[in-house]
Amino acid sequence: MSYAYDDQNIFAKILRGEIPNKTVLETEHSLAFHDIAPQAPTHILVIPKGPYVTYDHFAAEASAEEIVDFTRAVGEVSKMCGHAQAAGGDGYRILSNAGPDAHQEVPHLHIHVFGGAFLGRMIKVPEPR
Repeated sequence: MSYAYDDQNIFAKILRGEIPNKTVLETEHSLAFHDIAPQAPTHILVIPKGPYVTYDHFAAEASAEEIVDFTRAVGEVSKMCGHAQAAGGDGYRILSNAGPDAHQEVPHLHIHVFGGAFLGRMIKVPEPR
């Protein structure tokens, strides 16, 4: 399967410095920043710097170094925000939407890190199509 990466998406523009962001963490292969429309007290996005559309795309084509860096960046953000158990926190949620059925709005892999409040059940069971 080939993935069509749109280099004009908002996250690509952020990575190129064309759009400002509130950076939380930057590593060699990843960038974490505050969401502009937070849906929880903590709502941070973690993106790889490479042109990956979804997690399966990333898993199939990213280098081992990119995968390790990105995975550790997500973990580090959860600690930096104080939500990880290792930081004495009460928990957090990570979420990544992939494709239209999951309501992916930006065609660049991104992990949402939510925390700072009781987040409730994960999803409401949808009606079958």
